[in-house]
Amino acid sequence: MRRKTAQALALRARIVLACAEGIDNKTVATRQRVTSHTVSKWRSRFINHRVDGLLDAPRPGAPRTIEDSQVDALIARTLESVPTGATHWSTRTMAREMGLSQTAVTRIWRAFGLQPHRQE
Repeated sequence: MRRKTAQALALRARIVLACAEGIDNKTVATRQRVTSHTVSKWRSRFINHRVDGLLDAPRPGAPRTIEDSQVDALIARTLESVPTGATHWSTRTMAREMGLSQTAVTRIWRAFGLQPHRQE
């Protein structure tokens, strides 16, 4: 099971501090209940990158394709206008209007707690 970030960071710090006391990898691994490989990894990352080396490395994944300015414009349009011939925006009409996918509009609205069909 993966640890939460704060717990993982605390463990990494304990590993590095134990290594700084001159304790060998195997002993540190036993005391911290991790593998020798894990101790070696965090010792090496600390030596090469100092404290920043203890932070999580970036995870793989596709980069964002929607700019912050597009999100801002979508939110503003959602809150400040209504489409012609309708009482509120739907994800389909907003997506067409903004040149985004319906899924993107849904995700943005959900992230910001927007529910145009429930607006006054």
